[in-house]
Amino acid sequence: MQTLDYGTDYADIRDQVARICQGFPGEYWQKLDEAAEYPHEFVDALTESGYLAALIPEEYGGAGLPIRAASVILETIHANGCSAAACHAQMYTMGTVLRHGSDEQKRRYLPEIAAGTLRLQAFGVTEPTTGSDTTQLKTRAERDGDTYRVTGQKIWTSRAHQSDLMLLLARTTPTDQVTKRTQGLSTFLVDLREVRGKGCEIRSIPTMINHNTTEVFFDDMVIPADSLVGEEGSGFRNILSGMNAERILIASEALGDGRYFLDKGVNYANERVVFGNPIGSNQGIAFPLAEAYAQLEAAEMMIRKASALYDSGQDCGAAANIAKYLASEAAWKAADETFQTFGGFAFAKEYQIERKWREVRLWRTAPISNNMVLNFVSQNVLGLPRSY
Repeated sequence: MQTLDYGTDYADIRDQVARICQGFPGEYWQKLDEAAEYPHEFVDALTESGYLAALIPEEYGGAGLPIRAASVILETIHANGCSAAACHAQMYTMGTVLRHGSDEQKRRYLPEIAAGTLRLQAFGVTEPTTGSDTTQLKTRAERDGDTYRVTGQKIWTSRAHQSDLMLLLARTTPTDQVTKRTQGLSTFLVDLREVRGKGCEIRSIPTMINHNTTEVFFDDMVIPADSLVGEEGSGFRNILSGMNAERILIASEALGDGRYFLDKGVNYANERVVFGNPIGSNQGIAFPLAEAYAQLEAAEMMIRKASALYDSGQDCGAAANIAKYLASEAAWKAADETFQTFGGFAFAKEYQIERKWREVRLWRTAPISNNMVLNFVSQNVLGLPRSY
């Protein structure tokens, strides 16, 4: 009888990535967390292995793999207790550059990004006064001859300090001069090495997790006109190529985190003996872990669907958003139930539960709030009236 084995796709990649992660145990991440430092060694190891260039075409020095392979890479990293948050943007920003960048931009940047000599990690979209209302962002880019002058502010721009390039979304046509809110926005590939201290200021934002996030200020920052990615005014459509990939890949990281927690929780529930029995024999412990497992399995199926749609060039917006929603909720369920399973020991840093527990809470809020996902599904999938 033939059986369906859907859990070992890209088994070689899973094994190789897991081996890399073995060199970066929990103690490594704990020290970085306490010092709020960037995991340079881990990122370098991923870069040298070629996995950060997974989505870059072979002609530019990358592996030319589908997004499903990238999904497996990130899932495996997180399932092994590590974090790809320090470098995952390089994967999902590729969607915008690959699909809408000029041949010259691809030739100029992609080989160096693939080789690791150039980092594209920063994604400048969110602003302090508009949040998820992307179409109302205030950052302006005005054409001035063969340059653009940029003024505005971005927030929650992760890894701007560690990045050489930033994909920036700005308004090039005022809102009162467009017929639709999504018009008049443009994307730019900004060389941060050229503009730091010259109209661009980056400030770190201390947070409850070591996410290396920043706010970025633009004060009449001048960038070359050829920094424009795609056509002027098509920026909103351009970033969707990156955002849908982002949803899929973040969902994959959340899935990996959920697997990490479930493994920890199940092992502890089998080993910890209280009142003469393993605590896992108690339904109060067993059932929540079983529920978490079921939710993770469902999330994985939606991630696979979204990946298949993305790789085939079909509309994957709904599937990508739903995958992110299901995976983030399942990961939080696994994290919280594992925390409860460990009891008081979950608060002890040596068990690596409290650190990862803090980290995994992020996925329900970023890169998009789960409430906004439900808004999207309500309006665009179910056809209900717009609520905002």
